[in-house]
Amino acid sequence: MAISVHVAVAYHGGTGHTARFAGAVHAGAASVSGCESTLVSVDTIDEAGWAALDAAHAIVFGAPTYMGTASAAFHAFAEATSRRFLRQTWLDKLAGGFTNSGDKYGDKASTLGYFQTLAAQHGMTWVNLGLKSGWNTVRGSEHDQNRLGFHSGAAAQSLLGTRPEDVHASDLATAEHLGRRVAEQATVFVAGRAALAPVS
Repeated sequence: MAISVHVAVAYHGGTGHTARFAGAVHAGAASVSGCESTLVSVDTIDEAGWAALDAAHAIVFGAPTYMGTASAAFHAFAEATSRRFLRQTWLDKLAGGFTNSGDKYGDKASTLGYFQTLAAQHGMTWVNLGLKSGWNTVRGSEHDQNRLGFHSGAAAQSLLGTRPEDVHASDLATAEHLGRRVAEQATVFVAGRAALAPVS
C-alpha cells in the first residue's frame, strides 16, 4: 500500500537567509517518495497556511536566532497557535527545527530548544538531525554536513553583511538532510499507524 505523507515547513525568513534554509528543508522533504511538502511563511500566514499545518503529519519550525531566541515574528506565530494547543489539534504530529545566525554558535541551541518546548506543549514528537558532527577532525572541513555540530536540529551561519545567495552550501545540505529525515520518519509513523489500525 502506498503511503502518502504531508510535511509543512513553518518559518520566518528574516532578511532572506533563513528563507533559503526553509527552501532546502522543503526540498529535502519533497524528495522522499510519497511525501508532499508545503512552505508556510508564518509572518504572512493565512487560513490556507493554518489548514496546511493542521493537515500535516509533521511540522518543521524555522526562524533566525535574534538575541538568543527565535525572531519576534516567529514568537507571534507561536502565541497564535494557542487555540491549537487548547484543542490539541497538533497532538502526536512529528516536529523538527532549524535556525540561522551570524555567529558560528550564536546561541542557536536556545532557539532549537524553544522549538522543542513549543512542540512538546502541543504534544508533538521531536525528530532530531540524525547526523554526526562535521568539521571536527583534522580530515574534516567546512564543507562537511553539520559543520557547526548541532544535533537537535539543523543550524546554519550566515555572515553579517552577506546576501541570501551567499549562504553556505554545507548548511543548505544539512537543512535538506533535516527535511528528508523528517519526511522519512513521518512515512514510518504513518505506515505504523495504518498497520495498527483495527480492521473493520
